[in-house]
Amino acid sequence: MGTIITVAQQKGGAGKTTLAAQLAAALQKTGAKVVTMDIDPQGSLSLWYAARMASMGPRNKLIHNQIQGWRLKKEAERWARECDFVIVDSPPHTESEAQIAIRCADLLLIPIQPSPMDLWACRPTIKAAKDEGVKALLVLNRVAPRAKLTAAITDKMKELNTPVAKAKLGNRVVYASSMVSGKGVIETDPSGAASAEITELLKEIKRVIAAKKPVKAAKPAKTAKPLGKRKKAA
Repeated sequence: MGTIITVAQQKGGAGKTTLAAQLAAALQKTGAKVVTMDIDPQGSLSLWYAARMASMGPRNKLIHNQIQGWRLKKEAERWARECDFVIVDSPPHTESEAQIAIRCADLLLIPIQPSPMDLWACRPTIKAAKDEGVKALLVLNRVAPRAKLTAAITDKMKELNTPVAKAKLGNRVVYASSMVSGKGVIETDPSGAASAEITELLKEIKRVIAAKKPVKAAKPAKTAKPLGKRKKAA
């Protein structure tokens, strides 16, 4: 079975679609079989995929589906049987369809900009993940260099009792510019700082996934059954 990763955040504009697209492109670059699923009515990830097909054609190996949220669980699980990763971009709220997206996830990524509004807004998403028993990981996004606010927000994030990714995504124009052509920074600027950030985040995500999967205990060796006592002849 592949891994289902849902990207969710109640607040709009936190960078959900950008994070989903960048991770999908980076995973595909490693040779993984990846499918993206868009249940956000805005369809931003679907527009990115259309731009990708227009610019890459048959060189694009990503698979994409735009569906309604009520169909997500069945479709995501079906694709997880065929692919290595399923990346789900959810709508910016915690009602119904977003709840389904969280419920079917193996890992929930919550992008959060270093601002008080994003910090407050992510609490319902964190609660939804805990209610569903889904592992969540906060990802700091659009981080400005040497900003005092980032340090203050990072310190406040400890109160959320939710793991925070060590890898942070900077406030870089290259993330948006790569999206215009339906690509990821790993494809448009592979040696750049943004690519290094995505690569580090991807490594961290894979470690979280590996740690989450239970290790099967070795089966005990079979022992020969003791022979019963022979009956004495009458």
